[in-house]
Amino acid sequence: MSSPSAPVVAGYDGSPAGLAALDWATAEAVRLHAPLRIAEVFELVIATRPSPGKVVPLAAVRTLRERGLSAIAERIRLQHPDLHVESVLLEGVAAKQLVEESEPARLMVLGSRGLGGWTGLALGSVALQVATHASCPIVVVPSDTRPTENPTVVVGVDGSETSAAAIGFAFEQAEALKARVLAVHAWTSPYLTYADGESMLQFDENDIKESSRLLVAEAVAGVAADHPDVPWETRLISGHRARAILRTAESADLIVVGSRGRGGFAGLLLGSVSQHVLHHAHCPVAIVR
Repeated sequence: MSSPSAPVVAGYDGSPAGLAALDWATAEAVRLHAPLRIAEVFELVIATRPSPGKVVPLAAVRTLRERGLSAIAERIRLQHPDLHVESVLLEGVAAKQLVEESEPARLMVLGSRGLGGWTGLALGSVALQVATHASCPIVVVPSDTRPTENPTVVVGVDGSETSAAAIGFAFEQAEALKARVLAVHAWTSPYLTYADGESMLQFDENDIKESSRLLVAEAVAGVAADHPDVPWETRLISGHRARAILRTAESADLIVVGSRGRGGFAGLLLGSVSQHVLHHAHCPVAIVR
């Protein structure tokens, strides 16, 4: 567990999503009374052939980036005088440097897509790599993040340890946003396939639904008691877990999921549900460990 003095780190690159992530990280640092650390990675790209135009010396480019980053940090200090803000320009591979930045961090916030990569992708490779390998919780913010009329935090619940951590994070965020929590649990109906066609197993859908309701109630009860002012509801859905979360979160302000839930392959750092949600969500997504 990180210390109270651990910073909220904003991974910044000047992109629209990076600016949205910086705003999100600033608000969170203010709420937590935590330092804000703005980290930009200066990744050197070597061209194999000359390009037309004036060649700008590398040192000059770095100086310009440092000045720009310092100006952003100063603007935030003026807006939030009680907030400790620092900025750092790192050199190297962006994902690797940001993963290292996550080690002492309380939370890291990134834009869903940076300035590079393929246009049209909802999630960039840097965000995915950092979400997979980071040491702290990660929030991935899209560029078009907007508050909703009825603030809602959606959290995936499956009874795993990371799900329990996600529930705690979700209620903390909901309290800050004055939002409700929708706790989503999904299951798939079992079946067998025989040579002459599909044959359903004998099971009671009502029994499964009731056991799911109890699982969610037990998982949420303790955290809900610690946050009595946060209203919450259960969503029980038969179907694919990630799609159930995304469907519930169509007008949500935040989705919270554990990095890995029950099921899947042991040893994976990021489960299929959290990956699917990251790739397709239209609101900020928190990946909690």
